[in-house]
Amino acid sequence: GAMSIEKLQRYREQMRTELDKVVDFWQKYSHDTQYGGFFTCIGKDGKIYDELKYVWLQGRQVWMYCRLYRTMERFNKPEILEAAKSGGAFLRRFARIPNSGSPWKCAFCLTRDGKALKVQRTIFSECFYVMAMDELARVTGDKDMQAEAAQMMDQLVHWVRVDPSGLGKPQLSGDTPVCSMAVPMMLLCLVQQLTEARSGEEVDKYREVGGWCVKQILQHLQRGGTAILESVSSEGKELPGCEGRLQNPGDTLCTQLNEISLDQGFSIPVLEGQNTSGFCFSLYYRNVNQGQCVLFSQLEWSMKLWWPHCEALIAYLMAYSHTKEPALLERFSQVYDYTFSHFSDAENGEWFGYLTQQGKVTLDFKGGPFKGFFHVPRCLYMCEKILDSILNKQET
Repeated sequence: GAMSIEKLQRYREQMRTELDKVVDFWQKYSHDTQYGGFFTCIGKDGKIYDELKYVWLQGRQVWMYCRLYRTMERFNKPEILEAAKSGGAFLRRFARIPNSGSPWKCAFCLTRDGKALKVQRTIFSECFYVMAMDELARVTGDKDMQAEAAQMMDQLVHWVRVDPSGLGKPQLSGDTPVCSMAVPMMLLCLVQQLTEARSGEEVDKYREVGGWCVKQILQHLQRGGTAILESVSSEGKELPGCEGRLQNPGDTLCTQLNEISLDQGFSIPVLEGQNTSGFCFSLYYRNVNQGQCVLFSQLEWSMKLWWPHCEALIAYLMAYSHTKEPALLERFSQVYDYTFSHFSDAENGEWFGYLTQQGKVTLDFKGGPFKGFFHVPRCLYMCEKILDSILNKQET
């Protein structure tokens, strides 16, 4: 009714205002005018505390600037395009490290002036390189850049589906092959990126990859649909030990943020199968059996982080827009109230990333090796777009 329309309009205005503030923060503090690219280790008030540059965050920032420039009129500004071009040029010049054994392998971390410092045996730096190059190609019309993104995508699919040895990960005798939900989830995002508003043989190839990704993701829906596990065996079975008990609410929610996945019915099992009552105060990692995670590398299990809350906001709003179920809008409202009252920094702009279980800020920087110009602006951008769509339908 009129009351819910008014509420949705209020949410949209808040998302819009907050997005403007976040974009302003990163434009003001993150641009490296000397070497190109972006600083991401940024303190509470905008001070740079480390000059290292993380390739996946460079790619994310290029993508985010381009997406805002291309699809939101108020961000169609020369300074945003120039910043994206600067980031793209920095990536193309320094991100790939051919002496790693593959011409497509990217560094994880670079020095300020672009020297490779660290490489990871995963696909995520490369994934965000693809997203950045394809989105930048869309706004500049650079066909070579688009072709480069497509070539790297082919290499990623090969590493994931055929032979991972190019990642530098030898198969060890005691190692059991494991399927991580983050991998098909990320490839699914790339499929959406590379197929948007395009047609032809290449797009059909990506759609096949997308279908494979959805099937892989559905294997993580375990225990009769009551649990979504981060890792399963290569046969899609629950794993023994700590690894098999791990849940990641952020990844669980993120699997819904793709039209291909929604079209194949993944959204509703996720929302019904998870213990959704915990998401508005979402802890970082969960043990499916006991509510806490005992993996040694995830001692931060009890913390509340920015990005699962961002994914929850998008997921509940997206699910509501598809189903019009009032309970989903109520869930969105709960996450919204908690997130904006605990993470958003009204004084300095942007969001804090790391809270204690009780909701107190434990690390007050605005960016680091994992938090850059991506989850927060992407969340605000997507929520504003979804709210626009919902309200336009209700008003016509």
